[in-house]
Amino acid sequence: MHIRTEGPEEAAAISALTTRAFEAAEHADGSEALIVEKLRAAGALTVSLVAEEDGALIGHVAVSPVEIGGHHGWQGLGPISVAPERQRSGVGTALMRAALAEVRASHAPGVVLVGNPAFYGHFGFRQAPGLQLDGIPPEVLLALPFGPELPQGVLEFHPAFGLD
Repeated sequence: MHIRTEGPEEAAAISALTTRAFEAAEHADGSEALIVEKLRAAGALTVSLVAEEDGALIGHVAVSPVEIGGHHGWQGLGPISVAPERQRSGVGTALMRAALAEVRASHAPGVVLVGNPAFYGHFGFRQAPGLQLDGIPPEVLLALPFGPELPQGVLEFHPAFGLD
């Protein structure tokens, strides 16, 4: 498996992969591929990595800027997509590690996401009681600060997420 930055000709393949990855997910609403497309069109993908094996895309992760309490700099991770036949085989973990390394190298103060605390806790994510996002239960609103402080305030993802 090779992880690399997405190529300009891979947008359609990434959309197809993302759609397949979330088809059976109970927490998905079917908008994940469209979110990535809108982030790309807006030039808002800070990091966009693909996992490739034998010439086929088997995973993708997107990272985009967020605003927290009116402050910029933090990054939001997601969606992260893995081909259904490759889920639970380490592809998502490899994509997470690569994406977090790129964000850390950019000197961002940290990363936030909405997700499963049991999975994302393995990467250092933890609940951030000072974060708020309308309609999202606090137990799945997670942060990974690269410094000593957890973020505080209202979290705003890019408008592509349709959450604001």
